[in-house]
Amino acid sequence: MSLKPCFHCTLPVPADAEVVSPIKGEQRSFCCIGCKSVCEAIYSAGLEGFYQRMYDGTALAPPPDLPRELALYDLDEVQEEFVDSLGETREIHLLVEGIHCAACVWLIEHSLLNLAGVSQARVNLSGRRLHVVWDNGRLKLSSIIRRLGQIGYAAVPYDPDAAEDRLRRENRHLLYRMGFAGFTMMNLLWISIALYSGADRGEFRGLFQWVGFALATPTLVYSGYPFFRGAWSGIRHLHLGMDVPIAIGAGITYLYSTYVMLSGSVTGEVYYDTVVNFIFVILVGRYLEAISKRQAVASTQRLLDLQPRVATLLSDAGEKVVPIRSVKQGDRVLVRPGERIPVDGVVLQGQSAVDEGMLTGESVPVAKSPMMPVSAGTINGHGALQVEVTGLLKDSALGRIIRLVEEAQASKAPIQCVADRIVPWFVAITIGLATATFFWWLDTDFEIALMAATAVLIITCPCAFGLATPMSIAVATGLGARHGILIRNGDVLERFSSIDHFVFDKTGTLTEGAMRVTAIGSGTSEWHPGEPVNAEIHQLLGQLLAVEQFSEHPVAAALTACAESIGWKPQQFKVEDFVNRPGYGVSALVEGAAVVVGNAAWLREHGVTPDPTHRQLAERLDRSGSGSLHCAVNGVEVALIGVEDPLRKDAAALVADLKREGMALTMLSGDRQVTAEAIADRLGGMPVIAEVLPEQKDQVIDRLQRNEHRVAMVGDGVNDAPALVRADVGIALGSGTDVSIASADIVLMSSELDKVRLASSLSRRTLRTIRQNIAISIAYNLIMVPLAMSALVTPLVAAISMPISSLLVIGNAARIRTLFKGRQ
Repeated sequence: MSLKPCFHCTLPVPADAEVVSPIKGEQRSFCCIGCKSVCEAIYSAGLEGFYQRMYDGTALAPPPDLPRELALYDLDEVQEEFVDSLGETREIHLLVEGIHCAACVWLIEHSLLNLAGVSQARVNLSGRRLHVVWDNGRLKLSSIIRRLGQIGYAAVPYDPDAAEDRLRRENRHLLYRMGFAGFTMMNLLWISIALYSGADRGEFRGLFQWVGFALATPTLVYSGYPFFRGAWSGIRHLHLGMDVPIAIGAGITYLYSTYVMLSGSVTGEVYYDTVVNFIFVILVGRYLEAISKRQAVASTQRLLDLQPRVATLLSDAGEKVVPIRSVKQGDRVLVRPGERIPVDGVVLQGQSAVDEGMLTGESVPVAKSPMMPVSAGTINGHGALQVEVTGLLKDSALGRIIRLVEEAQASKAPIQCVADRIVPWFVAITIGLATATFFWWLDTDFEIALMAATAVLIITCPCAFGLATPMSIAVATGLGARHGILIRNGDVLERFSSIDHFVFDKTGTLTEGAMRVTAIGSGTSEWHPGEPVNAEIHQLLGQLLAVEQFSEHPVAAALTACAESIGWKPQQFKVEDFVNRPGYGVSALVEGAAVVVGNAAWLREHGVTPDPTHRQLAERLDRSGSGSLHCAVNGVEVALIGVEDPLRKDAAALVADLKREGMALTMLSGDRQVTAEAIADRLGGMPVIAEVLPEQKDQVIDRLQRNEHRVAMVGDGVNDAPALVRADVGIALGSGTDVSIASADIVLMSSELDKVRLASSLSRRTLRTIRQNIAISIAYNLIMVPLAMSALVTPLVAAISMPISSLLVIGNAARIRTLFKGRQ
């Protein structure tokens, strides 16, 4: 018998633990008291439309509108959708409404950091998102949201769908205000033409002034409301945001015009047209900025769009399409041909080819059969697959990628700290310059003084300066993610741009990591795969399989595959006392015989003397770049085994490119010096540090750093973890496992070595763009502010100029995408 679904979370309601409550006059079933309480809170806040969103397949999430009952957000049942861990220390991304300049960023961050319990608050200006880390035992989430409301910002937990809806709604409101201001501006132009044509001295002077007043007043109240609201909030909290000078300029100009109209002065002029015009132009600028920001960071949204909303759940009752949130680990889902795989999982039945390009960057679909893993967001090919769920939503590989990109976009590079220190003083300096300008011109003409001071208030803006870094980082990290380059934070981009020394792990990085046996020398005879097997080699391969089956080293995989190719199976041997020592070898008792496999030092440690008859084969293998390992049975060396790891096809090209760019290169290897040098020669030549144990790799990095090298370590992200952490920039190749993401600063989702060069180029382009953006914003203010103070710029021209500077910065940041032109 199928169980009822919970009305709130849709999970099955246990028959012996059903919780029933009347909701809007209907009895509803819940799986627990928590779901019942959340549902009642949602309905009491008038947000029942939330459930209409949930059942059409979107992820369960709090509604975008701020509810009256803020305590809703303190419930763990709600927070678990947005918080990685429900421990004492929690972190969350909030979508914040009302952020539009660097001054907003400063106010939000400093206001929250003053709350006891908040340890970190970072605002992503380009995405209007806030990343908060807080102690839930000392401070509730509702208190953080309430504090944001007190300083003039509405916030809700970040959800992709809610974020898109909220941004669309914000832009729609902005468009309405802009349209209203544009309508009154066009009508006021006729009034202005009449006044400038001589009506200001005739009997209709007062009439035209009153008509201008009637048009300008609702425009100031409705279209100018966001500026006055932001200014009042900033003044109330002793922080001068960019809304303050705009509100002062518009307000004083409007009040002066009203004074001239009411006093009947024949010498003064009204400037209602100026007030309406620059409000309209500033709103146009902000609207264009909002659109440009969304386009610039669209790469992240495209990643979010890859997450499927629903899954076809398989059960004893048959197939059922359910929201992805109601799927849990261990469930079985059906993926039909052409569908996106909704979860991370393991194939139980079926065969197909899966396009994993969105994760790895590889264009060729990967064949999938039972017991092979699949990832959420990848596209199934021609066959139907039954998949057992192992990871959902944020726990999937795609979820980890998205989280990493979002964290990178919310981070700050050191160069941005300069902007953060300057912005709080910018508005105060602006008001000071406007005041000085007013008094400078006051003796000449009051109206010139008023217009010049207003122009200064409007034209000076730190928005472009504040956008210089975050926009560049947002574009770079989002774009990198689309091409399989995951960058941990903005600091990495700045550090990577100064790298002068690349260190490569050999196995699995410069080579394919797929070892194969090339020869086995036993005494004076030599055997190669594909040749007939004599009894001695047959027995030896069986013993090698018995020992190596317990090791995860690529060499062990090669020996195991070779033994299985001639018919041996691991279950045929009794193995005891297995020992694995990384960097040396393995040993075990196989059917009572002591088998030791590894390098010469490992054999000497076991009291085995090398057999001189194997020396010639060892030298030949070394010269060809193949490695070798020794095998001893019962204290006597019986064979020398040659193994080879083919070079990656693009390894030589990468080495040549980095050399052309003036980079120093070093190869690390656990192989013998002669073998490693032979491989380095095949790559075009580079210094080699060989016979290095895994735990010694970070010591090599440390030694290079002490010699004043800025080092980037490129490894496989697992056994190279200490070296990746030690390096100035750690780059992990592979599939983006938890270990590589935790250890590396940059994760390359595919095995294309060219991505190392692209990541290096991306970092340098990004830092160059940041510097260009800062130069643009500084040059704008150095040129325009003196012109405004000289009364050579009208408030209308100032209003046009101000958003142009921000648009130039956004457009310049978007040019980073040309680095990947032709690779879409």
